[in-house]
Amino acid sequence: MVIIVAVGLAFTHQVLSERQIANENIDKMQQVLRSLRIDASAAEAESIYRELVKDAYLITPDGAKVTGSEGIEATDPAFSASSSDLPVFEAEVDGSTKYIIPMLGAGLWGPIWGYLSVESNGSTVYGAEFGHQGETPGLGAEISLAAFRNQFNDKELMKNGDFKSIAVVKPGQSVSDRDYVDGISGGTITSKGVDAMLLNSVAKYKDFLLKLNSGNN
Repeated sequence: MVIIVAVGLAFTHQVLSERQIANENIDKMQQVLRSLRIDASAAEAESIYRELVKDAYLITPDGAKVTGSEGIEATDPAFSASSSDLPVFEAEVDGSTKYIIPMLGAGLWGPIWGYLSVESNGSTVYGAEFGHQGETPGLGAEISLAAFRNQFNDKELMKNGDFKSIAVVKPGQSVSDRDYVDGISGGTITSKGVDAMLLNSVAKYKDFLLKLNSGNN
């Protein structure tokens, strides 16, 4: 009886674990797609992802593609990358190539993350997606809403050929040296976290983006 129960528990754990991993993969695909301005359901996310994402790979800190890291499957290096890696997803939307890069930071109560899709010029943001683990509902948690992320559409990461990132400022304020969006009212610390995440995470891709930018000038 003990052996039967043990086998049953092991089998159940394996099945649930595989399902959990599959759900996590679908959720990640949905996030990537939202950065492309596509809000796909869980049921349709994988097919749309496979249709639009043409390649995915790792890059080095100086912006060079890591040979042999290409592939869009969940088991390939870019999709399953650790936080120390630099993955890039290449998608084609309406005949135009978009480059999607992941972001990771800290909010008020825990981790925040996101994806930024950038036009082939390496500067213009096509779309953004943000998520969080435990920010306050109605305040910092609103970084995950379309009203916040849509502000990033068409903002520029570069100014005069230099990487500047995009600032997140208190509503009503502005900055003079880079593009900016309004932060969340009442969510100051979370907004500062998004600002820092953009600056620090996207800066790791600076050389990659600058190469794209110089190739389009």
